[in-house]
Amino acid sequence: MFAAPSGVSLCQAMADNGVELDRACGMNCACTTCHCIVRQGLDSLSEPGEQEEDLLDMAWGLEAQSRLSCQAIIGAEDVTVEIPRYSINHAREKH
Repeated sequence: MFAAPSGVSLCQAMADNGVELDRACGMNCACTTCHCIVRQGLDSLSEPGEQEEDLLDMAWGLEAQSRLSCQAIIGAEDVTVEIPRYSINHAREKH
């Protein structure tokens, strides 16, 4: 758990706090490697755009609460996310 300011993306907040998450496209909404599942606080995030929704259709383990963390801008509420074990580019190994 960590604190992050509102107005930044989930992806940037996780990177700033040392959370391991792939960002193959450099947080430019061009891949699905930063896919996460929002378990709490989905309504506090910015609305997904058409490009994000199109890319999410290709994400492994897609759920109704899935977002590309590079596009999900944090609002005022606490947010809890799950990072899927797999992405379209690789399998994450547990240590």
